[in-house]
Amino acid sequence: MLQKNLSSLVSRLSSKPKGYFVTATGTDVGKTFITALLVKKWRDSGIDAGYYKAALSGAELRDGKWVAGDADYVKRIANLPDTQEQLVSYVYKEAVSPHLAARKEGNPVEIAKVQADFKAAYARHEFVFAEGSGGIICPIRYDDQKVFLVDIMKMLDLPLLIVTTAALGSINACVLTVEYARSRGLDVRGLIVNRYGCSGNLEMEDDNIRMMQDLTGLEILAKVKNGDTDLGVQPF
Repeated sequence: MLQKNLSSLVSRLSSKPKGYFVTATGTDVGKTFITALLVKKWRDSGIDAGYYKAALSGAELRDGKWVAGDADYVKRIANLPDTQEQLVSYVYKEAVSPHLAARKEGNPVEIAKVQADFKAAYARHEFVFAEGSGGIICPIRYDDQKVFLVDIMKMLDLPLLIVTTAALGSINACVLTVEYARSRGLDVRGLIVNRYGCSGNLEMEDDNIRMMQDLTGLEILAKVKNGDTDLGVQPF
């Protein structure tokens, strides 16, 4: 099974996608930090990379205006010219799951708008990184329509990059995320380890990384430490 997964990985990596969907093993793993470094690396390498996010909750009030913090961070780090309205389709004020924020604010995510805004991002850029909200099963809308992040992933049809840590518990979270994605027919291209070394136990982290590789058959595309300003690898 491992050899089959590795052969599949080589085949997939040999193809050249026009973007990636960046998700994570859960909330607060640092996927926005990683996404910013990805967009910056591609742009610094001469590739016109852009950014897109369907829904963001927990906007920040700055000078009387609600700011989509994640998108604003990526915009600043990667020096993107896009406006907030171009970067994020739905911005919610309360820091709760998007489906709950949308229900409270009376502004549910409409799939047609997500499709149109994502298509517009491709019209502006030659390569697009789409960032998810929370983990892969995060509810985006839950009323008469039920939309989860995995549904948006499938609709946008981009290969996945999964951000994880190597901390205690990361093996379980990582493997479950990968297997759920695969069970839904998604193309998982690789793992990016964030906050490498933060636990203070490199022996454990390195072993966790080996286990995640062995159990998923996926490559660790980058290991990123807190405070890094570069992804440390070339565009893949």
